[in-house]
Amino acid sequence: MADRVRDGITGERKRGDIGFAVLRGGTVAGDHSVSFNAADERLILSHKAGNRIIFARGAVKAALWAWEQKAGQSDMFDVLGLPKD
Repeated sequence: MADRVRDGITGERKRGDIGFAVLRGGTVAGDHSVSFNAADERLILSHKAGNRIIFARGAVKAALWAWEQKAGQSDMFDVLGLPKD
């Protein structure tokens, strides 16, 4: 289950729920972070985009790839040509 923005709700989430929030403004094209939290420590992976053109390039690449594919199920490993282990 995913919890959207906290909407004023405080306290812990239910075990197994994933929380997310969205913030847009100014010249922020995209600041993305994922955090893995445990007792007394956090691991945070972050990506910061300065221009939305990078997202457009990715969307165009995926659309061109999809145009050439037969009907079926695919994922980003297929689009990017990455091995599935």
